[in-house]
Amino acid sequence: MEEIKDKSETAVFVAVSPGIQSDRQVNEYLDELVFLATTAGVTGEKRFIQHLDHANSRTFVGPGKLEEIKQYVQENEITYIIFDDELSPSQMRNIEKEVGCQVVDRTGLILDIFAQRAQTAYAKTQVELAQYQYLLPRLTGMWTHLERQRGGKGGLNMRGPGESQLEIDRRIVLDKIKKLKLQLGKIDRQMISQRSNRGALKRVALVGYTNVGKSTLMNQLAKSDVFAENKLFATLDTTVRKVVIDNTPFLLSDTVGFIRKLPTQLIESFKSTLDEVREADLLLHVVDISHPGFEDQINVVNKTLLEIGAGNKPCLMIFNKIDAYTFEEYDEFSLEERTSRNFTLEEFKNSWMSKENSPSIFISARDRINLDELRATLLRMLT
Repeated sequence: MEEIKDKSETAVFVAVSPGIQSDRQVNEYLDELVFLATTAGVTGEKRFIQHLDHANSRTFVGPGKLEEIKQYVQENEITYIIFDDELSPSQMRNIEKEVGCQVVDRTGLILDIFAQRAQTAYAKTQVELAQYQYLLPRLTGMWTHLERQRGGKGGLNMRGPGESQLEIDRRIVLDKIKKLKLQLGKIDRQMISQRSNRGALKRVALVGYTNVGKSTLMNQLAKSDVFAENKLFATLDTTVRKVVIDNTPFLLSDTVGFIRKLPTQLIESFKSTLDEVREADLLLHVVDISHPGFEDQINVVNKTLLEIGAGNKPCLMIFNKIDAYTFEEYDEFSLEERTSRNFTLEEFKNSWMSKENSPSIFISARDRINLDELRATLLRMLT
């Protein structure tokens, strides 16, 4: 799967915001979309936000906003228009026809990153299946060449499955999906067998939003060297390590991170990978407390855990990156209500512990702050 290497590729970012979202929240979501694009190798900062109760069924944004986007894209020779939602096939075609620029939706962007990040044959097969399932309803109007697998420079949305003819035979894609499912089924059975051979050791799984420091924490607890990087989805393949705390051994797994609007195709194709979470005896929910939207991220992870059938597992909340935590001083004369953004770290700790029943701990994996307390808490929960 060929990565984007042309750093001159640029993008603009588009979001439709319902009335319930504040401008701050919308911009935080777009910050994440820009980070996703950067991870994929595309640069850009220009944003277009439209406040609509419902997205335009034809072009997602209204005609006036689309004209504004078109003018900017043409004047600045932009490569991609990236939307912070999944678009329908007809919406993508209509926008591309109107603007004359390649359109990428959030799902396509995330799939592209997964294609870049996949290292093992297993991860590549999972991503490829998700890509073909995404591609199937979008065949019409796509300039691709299935016969030249991975040939040429496809760019965003075109990696993995490669290029296919404009009038592609739908049966080729369906046949490929069928074969990939058979391949994954065989690998899944092998993975189930491997997990059953691990014996009676307790299983602990690291879960959390992407880029919250799970792999760094894994390295600290297991004294291992799992790849950790300040990019989204640095880890795709599940890593399992044996950890021993005070003569108590257990298995610790680090799996793919979650994200807002995680494509359903990926949840389905990464079923076996997520089985590590479903079969765990204890979940370690790692949170980047330094992120301004960390409470939203907690909700996204909890929702995803429910969707994959792991919502009722015993869970330890681990608030990571306390070394980078900041807060906004509250203006006592402000008309706005004081929120958790205005809490000191100590105030947030007290607030969280008073309203939540689940055990929690505040650490810095990078700076090794409170790791002994974390180990002691883990030991208590496992014995």
